[in-house]
Amino acid sequence: MVRIVDEGRSDMTKVYVDGQEGTTGLRIHEVLAERGDVEVLRIAPELRKDPAERARLLNAADVAFLCLPDAASREAAAMITNPRTCLIDASTAHRTVPGWTYGLPELCAGQRDAIRAAKRIANPGCHATAFIVLLRPLVDAGLIAPDTPVSATSLTGYSGGGKKMIEQYEAGGDPLLQAPRPYGLTLGHKHLPEMMVQTGLAQPPVFMPVVGPFYKGLAVSVPLHLSQFAAGTTPEKIQAAYERHYAGERFVRVMPLSDAATLEGGFFDVQACNNTNRVDVFVFASATQVLLMAREDNLGKGASGAAVQCMNVHLGLDEGLGL
Repeated sequence: MVRIVDEGRSDMTKVYVDGQEGTTGLRIHEVLAERGDVEVLRIAPELRKDPAERARLLNAADVAFLCLPDAASREAAAMITNPRTCLIDASTAHRTVPGWTYGLPELCAGQRDAIRAAKRIANPGCHATAFIVLLRPLVDAGLIAPDTPVSATSLTGYSGGGKKMIEQYEAGGDPLLQAPRPYGLTLGHKHLPEMMVQTGLAQPPVFMPVVGPFYKGLAVSVPLHLSQFAAGTTPEKIQAAYERHYAGERFVRVMPLSDAATLEGGFFDVQACNNTNRVDVFVFASATQVLLMAREDNLGKGASGAAVQCMNVHLGLDEGLGL
């Protein structure tokens, strides 16, 4: 259980989670409760919506996580007057806003330095993380032109829908929840802006997310023809681009080309990264087509794990501390 602490102590990093009762906030608390280098500031339940008390705790923190709806995150960010407080926002509100640093250390060279120097960090979306991990290296390597039309499908566990959706699934009895449920059918999913900006694509992908009847786990797939790549591109060159981009990365694992274990089993395990902060990257290929896939724990690298990783980077700590 996370302890309530005296904010007067100075020997540890003070952390406050605004929105501590939500799925992401609860998981951040669980991770931080195991650490001896962090003091977790807790708001009294009766003051949870009191603006003055929230502002006091936000400004008392060295690092404040915002696990709130977009409008509430913007409101919380405006409460900060302490220049030393680093905000890590888990909402969609600031992911493409100038002055906010995108919280994906593996994005490109120099991104860790940017996170370390930043006081405003936007935590990536779960679908966006997997999509960007797949596309950014290929755009940077010149294998995919920025104006290439791209589509993507994401299969995710129901925990990504938050408390209400979790309650619906765990209550049982609704046959509609026994099958996968595609959504985002207006083609305006909230992760699309960051998916475009952080990959360098000139237009957002045609994106269809799908909720499945399992608690957590996420896999994004991007199908492409080899003719959509730069001339002379082969599956081996695509694989090599990933290996170069993610060389030495502890939380991104590039799997073998046309991964034999997956092909032997015949099915892709969406949940194989659960309870980790890892993203697995796959290239499946034929003579004319490729299927790019990335999987993660949507509550780990797709949410709370990524936020804690960003905190570790910002503070200059071991990046995997607590993860």
